[in-house]
Amino acid sequence: MKPNNEVILMDGAMGTQLIRKGVSIDGSLWSAQALLTAPNVVEAIHAAYAKAGATVHSANTFRTSPWSLAKAQDSVPGWQELTKRALQLARKAVAVDHLVAGCIAPLEDCYRPDLSPEPKVCQRQHRIFAEGLAEAGADLLLCETFTQPNEALIAVEAAAETGLPVWLSLSAGPNGELLSAQAICETLIRAADLGAAALLINCSPISLIEDVLMQCTTRGLRLGAYANLGRPDPTLGWRTDGLARPATYAKAAARWLSSGACIIGGCCGAGPEHIRELAGLRPTP
Repeated sequence: MKPNNEVILMDGAMGTQLIRKGVSIDGSLWSAQALLTAPNVVEAIHAAYAKAGATVHSANTFRTSPWSLAKAQDSVPGWQELTKRALQLARKAVAVDHLVAGCIAPLEDCYRPDLSPEPKVCQRQHRIFAEGLAEAGADLLLCETFTQPNEALIAVEAAAETGLPVWLSLSAGPNGELLSAQAICETLIRAADLGAAALLINCSPISLIEDVLMQCTTRGLRLGAYANLGRPDPTLGWRTDGLARPATYAKAAARWLSSGACIIGGCCGAGPEHIRELAGLRPTP
């Protein structure tokens, strides 16, 4: 895989936008709950990101896997139906030439890599879900917010078996304490050997991303990044700091492009206003 001069613009957060619009995402299904209670809002969020300039859209499948649905306390549709609904809402909201990604998340808590199940369980669960996403019409499979390297690689391998393009995005955690830049880079290189078409870092502090990109860009990998911009707040719904201002975030993303990235977007705390600011960026010659 070789980097190129094209900038690919991903969308921003789904959960953050649902919170800001007053949609409850409490419970084990997290943002997937909105597929049942507020599908029109989910569709509108996808449309807003498309209008802002995004051309790669993450379907709201982060918590529609069989593993997640098995934990749901309330009676909900089967995981296949919920997954198909998520992909259909995204597809309906965006242009026909845009890509809709089926998102594959860690089986357990993203920020608790110690809870990752044993490899055989991960292999079986990620394979089932990857196949389901492919059957539901995903254009690519995005394995994202993984903080446990072994599970991340298992997910990539399972996703690659579908024949769809696979992107892997690792996270160091919102505070950057879960994975070092070196560990992220080493895992991304291994993922490339397993067939990952793009390698990213997400849900990590802005300050850590440039270091990761600098370490990985010399390997000729297709790289990308979308940073964490805030955290839940019981009063405000979502709290951000100065780095989360769209113009400030765009300056950081411009540095990522200069460091070798060609895919950019937004993670927790990012909205259409951030993606709109990123839309005009181009790599430095």
